[in-house]
Amino acid sequence: MGHEDPQTIQKLLVGVIGLIDTFSAEQREAALFAFDDPGRLDWDIIPKPDRVGVSMHNLDRHQKVVVLELVRMSVSHEVFTKVLAIMQLEHVLRAREADFLGVAAPLWRTSDSYFVSIFGRPGFEDTWSLRFLGHHVCLNITIVNQRWISTTPSALGQQPMIGAGVLNPMADDEGIGFELLDSLDDDQLALAVIHDVAPADFVSRQVPLIGALEYPDHYDLGMPQYQITTEDRKALALVRAEPSGIAADRLDENQRATLDRLIDTYLARLPAIAADMYRTQLEGDGASSIHFAWAGGQERGVPHYFRVQTRSLLIEMVNAVDSGNHLHSVIRDFDHDFAHDSLREHAAHLAEHGSHLSTRTTSSEGTELRPNDWSW
Repeated sequence: MGHEDPQTIQKLLVGVIGLIDTFSAEQREAALFAFDDPGRLDWDIIPKPDRVGVSMHNLDRHQKVVVLELVRMSVSHEVFTKVLAIMQLEHVLRAREADFLGVAAPLWRTSDSYFVSIFGRPGFEDTWSLRFLGHHVCLNITIVNQRWISTTPSALGQQPMIGAGVLNPMADDEGIGFELLDSLDDDQLALAVIHDVAPADFVSRQVPLIGALEYPDHYDLGMPQYQITTEDRKALALVRAEPSGIAADRLDENQRATLDRLIDTYLARLPAIAADMYRTQLEGDGASSIHFAWAGGQERGVPHYFRVQTRSLLIEMVNAVDSGNHLHSVIRDFDHDFAHDSLREHAAHLAEHGSHLSTRTTSSEGTELRPNDWSW
């Protein structure tokens, strides 16, 4: 089941209601969608022509501040600064890709090319979702019945990584993985390294709910310069019941501390209460339930990949295209991405007991007074 975090949920709810109140008719039309709109499950962080939502380009300065405040409330302070830096890196990419993009460079690469979408009805005791999405940033926040919150999948990327200068927000998200890899002895490496070729992008890809078995794609969408074979795809497969790589109980104390720092770096993308719940679960499950797997080259500047897999969580970091200078990373929950499990349980409860929202608009005439089963 999902995470209960009344304080964060309340702040997000009133913030989103306030933001909607400032929208013009055109902004409402661009930003608001039904909860069951299939676009809610689209979280791809590459540039796309069919991106939906209201663009930061079309928000005034006060609305932009509110949007960024909503982002800040959903992640740690450190990750909030990462998001801001990733957005500013678009200006670096504009110069770096001027020959490739040509006249489109100032259109594609700006720090305002990020979109806000609201799915469902943000209201008391209701279910809705907020998404902040653009190149190398996707934050998905789903609130169920004003009780449960899910903030996965949460994806961040960076380009370039090598020679990034001051704006190097994903340094730890990749670098701590290298730190752990470099500390392994030969026997540990034999367990941790699952293949000598990295996938082009996430093995779990952009599926809205991870299945029991997932294979990576042959290449990443729009970037066929880096391709892998069918045999590579088999070797890199994600099997939920049989995690690949080295179990944390095969690591020494210092290595385990490094792995904990790596996991904490990704948990920081979630609200503090959710992050603490995952840490408690990991401690209860024990070190044997945490696996670290590496694929591809073992140095910077060549394609490489790692993942951390636990009973509930999947962390993936891939830096393959552009000769290992274009990073994508994500933290996911096998059951709770997009609040799948909370939505399922809540739907079953509504089917049996009804909803407080419906009792407010239905006459009591001809009905019997019942216990407040809808009040959880």
